[in-house]
Amino acid sequence: MQEGRGRIRIGPLVIDTVLACVLAAVTIAYAKQAYAQLYQGQGWPPFGYLACALSLAVNLPLAVRRRAPWTVFIVSCGAFLVYTAAGFQPSVNLWAPLLACYTVLVSHPARRAAWAGAATGAAWVVSGLAAELAPVMAVAQAVIGVGIVWAYAHSNRRLTERNAQVALTAQLRREEELRARHALTEERLRIARELHDVVAHHLSALAVQAGVADFVFTSDPVAARQAVVSIGTSSRQALEEMRGLLGVLRAGTDAGEPEQLYQSSPGLDRLDELVDRTRAAGLDVTVAVTGQDRPLPSGVDLCAYRIVQEALTNAAKHAGRGARVEVRLVFETDRLAGQISDQGGTIAPVALPSTGLGLLGMRERVKLYGGSLRAGPRDGGGFEVVFTLPLAPVDSGDS
Repeated sequence: MQEGRGRIRIGPLVIDTVLACVLAAVTIAYAKQAYAQLYQGQGWPPFGYLACALSLAVNLPLAVRRRAPWTVFIVSCGAFLVYTAAGFQPSVNLWAPLLACYTVLVSHPARRAAWAGAATGAAWVVSGLAAELAPVMAVAQAVIGVGIVWAYAHSNRRLTERNAQVALTAQLRREEELRARHALTEERLRIARELHDVVAHHLSALAVQAGVADFVFTSDPVAARQAVVSIGTSSRQALEEMRGLLGVLRAGTDAGEPEQLYQSSPGLDRLDELVDRTRAAGLDVTVAVTGQDRPLPSGVDLCAYRIVQEALTNAAKHAGRGARVEVRLVFETDRLAGQISDQGGTIAPVALPSTGLGLLGMRERVKLYGGSLRAGPRDGGGFEVVFTLPLAPVDSGDS
């Protein structure tokens, strides 16, 4: 028995045990009374210890009918046939085999359970003939009794199957909702990484360019003006990218033009713009692309762009104005290899806060696409970032 929320729940085993004991007691009590009042005068054998033992064998197995339906049915129906063959008074022990038959019918497919129905019907016919009923009456009561049980069991089995289907559907719906929430969480994390990359890069560039403008404001007005212009350009590009990313978050509510939501996701085709912004911050950047350049999957393309962007951002933060930065991209047969290295500049860098999340984000991106990344100081000074991203092999055969 289980207790919950102020009510007691009784387990099926307890219910079946009580049912079996009550049915056995009622059967024996009825049989003794009927023998004393009716069957003794008709010359039937006395309802003694053997008859009681067989009656117990017919009824008590019902206690475990849900755990072992076929075993209980065979024992109960077999004991009932032995009781009838021993010549004891009829009209006793009829209901236990019928209940065992119902348990088999409701818990097994109809074709397999048909044997239980047929055996129960045969046992009822034998009992009816032993009670000296006409053969037609014996068969009729067997057909009616087993038929009613069959119909009721079939209805209950169908109801159980429908309930199981409903429960399965509800479970699948819950799992689908959990998958949707997980996907939404992953998308939000991706957007958070994108926002970090965008904000960190552009704000770093803005800080460096503002420092340059302040440094040369009186000595080199032209350079100061170029730095201010670059600040405006970087600001507009940062706003454009963040507007696109935030538009993704609003896609399910008031986004009016869904096809424009992802236009801000850059790739290596915008590498020149990225390099120009970095040069405007006072770094000497050179780019070398070798190998068979080809379109990349959108995820890999964005990953490569963000790695280069983060490496240039770090160079602008830590290398200082006048630093030489070299970006090398090599398109190989089955991978894209990249190296971004820098050497210290001639002017001390602007002091900017750093959390280290940029390098962590680069490693997460590369790991996501099955690549590798190494970032650290160079021999002889400076810093470098080296990465590889796997690509689909190039078909080198003649077409």
